[in-house]
Amino acid sequence: MLNYIWAFMILVGVIYGAVTGRMADVTNAALDSAGDAVSLCITMIGVMALWVGLMEIAQKSGLIAKLTRGIQPFISFLFPRIPKGHPAREYISTNLIANVLGLGWACTPAGLKAMEELAKLEEERGTPGYVQEGGNGKRSWEAVEGAVGKGRGSMTDVSGVADGRKGKRERIASNEMCTFLILNISSLQLIPVNMIAYRQQYGSVNPAGIIGPAIVATFVSTLTAVVYCKVKDRRRRA
Repeated sequence: MLNYIWAFMILVGVIYGAVTGRMADVTNAALDSAGDAVSLCITMIGVMALWVGLMEIAQKSGLIAKLTRGIQPFISFLFPRIPKGHPAREYISTNLIANVLGLGWACTPAGLKAMEELAKLEEERGTPGYVQEGGNGKRSWEAVEGAVGKGRGSMTDVSGVADGRKGKRERIASNEMCTFLILNISSLQLIPVNMIAYRQQYGSVNPAGIIGPAIVATFVSTLTAVVYCKVKDRRRRA
């Protein structure tokens, strides 16, 4: 969808430039923007290297492990159905900590691993769409995912894959998956690294001036996300 939106905006800009006789301005703007994009990428690579390196140091020093243990009560509150000691809890904790520190690049691998572990948990629970009975027993999540990835149907349309029979078996996101995704979208941040880097790149007098408003905004969004998830979870159980 975003590709269509960007294509439409570019097309409108080119047509408007041609109609108004300002194609030279359109061309110059395109070239200048291309240069700015390269410069921004170089800046962001440096920022990413710095913060990912700090994240690695924090992990090696045991700081991340201590923070992970410290937020376990919060994890238990949000994800009461995830068993204690399950790998998903550690990955979720690492992802949330990285998000809070504004390390969006560092939190992505942990987020993917968390979703993978949550999918395995659904397989262990016997959730339709995540397992398949027949033949040599349960069919793994990877097998179901691979069949969907070949272009036959969508994430909620797995024909004959989930149970070995003809027909459709739905594979839907679990409550834990939805909660985790919503928390990532709300993303409480103490240090909005990306925004600071963007503001510095484009000549802001005080790039770090965004920290205060960002903390307030993301705190409100995260609080709203937590309340929403708990309300929906309670309704689901009712």
